[in-house]
Amino acid sequence: MNNDIYDLMVIGGGINGCGIANDAAGRGLKVMLCEKNDLASSTSSNSSKLIHGGLRYLEHYEFRLVKEALAEREVLLKNAPHIIWPLRFILPHQPHLRPRWMIQAGLFLYDHLSKRATLKGSHGVSFGSDSPLIKPLKKGFEYSDGWVDDARLVALNAVSAANNGATIKTQCSCIKAQREKDYWLITLQDTLTGDTSHIKSRMLVNAAGPWVAQLFSDAMDIPSPKNIRLVKGSHIVVPKIHNGDKAYILQNEDNRIVFVIPYENDFSLIGTTDVEVNHDPSDAHISQNEIDYLVAITNKYFQHKIRSSDIVHTFSGVRPLLDDESSSAQSVTRDYTIEIDHKEGLAPLLSVFGGKITTYRKLAEAAVNKLQAFAPQMGPSWTQSKPLPGGDFSSQTVLKQQLQQQYPWIDVPLLERYVRSYGTLTHTMLNNCHKQEDMGVHYGAGLYQCELDYLVKHEWATSLDDVIWRRSKLGLRLNKEQKERISQAIIN
Repeated sequence: MNNDIYDLMVIGGGINGCGIANDAAGRGLKVMLCEKNDLASSTSSNSSKLIHGGLRYLEHYEFRLVKEALAEREVLLKNAPHIIWPLRFILPHQPHLRPRWMIQAGLFLYDHLSKRATLKGSHGVSFGSDSPLIKPLKKGFEYSDGWVDDARLVALNAVSAANNGATIKTQCSCIKAQREKDYWLITLQDTLTGDTSHIKSRMLVNAAGPWVAQLFSDAMDIPSPKNIRLVKGSHIVVPKIHNGDKAYILQNEDNRIVFVIPYENDFSLIGTTDVEVNHDPSDAHISQNEIDYLVAITNKYFQHKIRSSDIVHTFSGVRPLLDDESSSAQSVTRDYTIEIDHKEGLAPLLSVFGGKITTYRKLAEAAVNKLQAFAPQMGPSWTQSKPLPGGDFSSQTVLKQQLQQQYPWIDVPLLERYVRSYGTLTHTMLNNCHKQEDMGVHYGAGLYQCELDYLVKHEWATSLDDVIWRRSKLGLRLNKEQKERISQAIIN
């Protein structure tokens, strides 16, 4: 038994769980977070990598959600300029799918539902001879949203929480949680060794994402207050199919949209799908039908044709959406709800259902606000104006120039990756490195020992996938032998 009593125990190391842990720790609460796998190991690392208001949500009249997401888009662009940056989108116009007036009205709302401080507004565009789109497409629209390294957003919230005193435990599963009057008695199991331990907490948060309802039955033996629908979204990655730094949003005959996004300089990220699933979210993987769907819509719009054999990587995530009894997976709300279970004299339980990555900070703030009645000692909300770790700089260009002056022996492309992954944390990672040899073993694709050590020591990386797919995307460039060397280095 750990004799320490925590103020708050958070179950789930995705974006909502890490966001709540960070917010609560920064208000002075004693916080522990447990995650049965790696941080962002499921839904939160398998998104479309966008910070966006959700243009298509306007068709479902979700104006409050869009307005909140648009406002949060500005907050996140300011607070995490290393891992989030503006991205312009091209929307080719297909009159038989959506009339011009409807798109113009939607974009007008998108531009004006919330204040825009950093992003440019929308306007019409004409496609010339240099357009990568097929020739019949002559006109369209252009608007702004944001790009995010989703898994790093999760990791940096965990880093911030730890900086504020939180205990972060990965590879640690909650197997039982029972109320003992005014506290929770929680049994944790190390998923690698099988060892168990017990802790006490005055409050409990269920932020288990796709497993939120299952945690009620498996660990607490009580019914879930809400139902969720599990909707799989899959993506493919191919060698880039167009030059330039703009993304494309493609309309399909089924009224869905698919993004084609510049990815890691040399690739295009294409997705997503909406497929309702009833199996274990851990088993999520792309189906051949989904591959065919994404290939077909891409080839319908672009001159450069792709085939299944061009795919270099795929990923699938299961979104735990609040069940609003919608008839189709694509129309299920992306909004969230926060439920509190509390009776006089008993420890409170807060559960998170639904949500989207763009509004995670607002969700976390609202969740901790709801707990304030049970922890009057906590401080005020603070995350809106505080940069995430590494985000305390004015612009990527300025930071890159500063790093070039301080580390002139590092290749510029590698420094650019450091800027867009670590920001000012690059200085921590390169501590005691005064020449290239000080960076240690080079495992390939710009991964040196100093970065590997940093990720293991400061960001809870324990496996190959943690390093090359979640903390970075270097898996796109590493061969089998290089991956084996990295894996052995982590073990040793």
